[in-house]
Amino acid sequence: MRVSLFITCLADTLFPDTGRAVVRLLERLGHEVVFPEEQTCCGQMHFNSGYEDEGLALAHRFERVFADAEAVVSPSASCVGMVREHCSPEVGARTFELSQFLVDRLGLEDVGAYYPHRVTYHPTCHSLRAIQVGDAPLRLLRAVRGIDLVELPQAEECCGFGGTFAVKNADVSGAMLTDKISHVLDTSAEVCTAGDSSCLMHIGGGLERQRAGVRTVHLAEILASTGG
Repeated sequence: MRVSLFITCLADTLFPDTGRAVVRLLERLGHEVVFPEEQTCCGQMHFNSGYEDEGLALAHRFERVFADAEAVVSPSASCVGMVREHCSPEVGARTFELSQFLVDRLGLEDVGAYYPHRVTYHPTCHSLRAIQVGDAPLRLLRAVRGIDLVELPQAEECCGFGGTFAVKNADVSGAMLTDKISHVLDTSAEVCTAGDSSCLMHIGGGLERQRAGVRTVHLAEILASTGG
């Protein structure tokens, strides 16, 4: 299959290894990955901050850029949620978060990954509530060789990021993050993973400030790993 990668602003500017991992994984599975260079933001940040016209203009631009794509895959449930809500149904139906694409579109669970670490998984709000990925990420993680996957207590609680929520409501966001970090530490995991770099950035920052010794790693990077 010819798959178009929607990298997202955050991955492009701050977490490029996540995008590279998606490409390695999909190519290892036998798919051709293309990257439309004219892609930009999906408009979510603008739309959620009250700039609806500007956000929708970017969503419509997304439609034009990916109009001919057989399938669009992104390592971000929140951005896919924006596309599905505000782009045409035709484009939205062809746009997938990575775990949904692998499990629901391709029918895969074992993608040949090897990751010998103790890992806990944080299901992000958009993955659970906006695009309803269900247990697709966990099914993929359970099939990873060498992994010690441990359940995260109170997993469905928000980490407190919420895009501009963390800026506008810093005290509330910080309190929510404190709870999430406490639950992560309860697992004694080496790695906390999720399907959204934004949440991992928030959680990772909190863990680093506490010098907790726990890394945050995007789900794509675990699935793309074949050793080490």
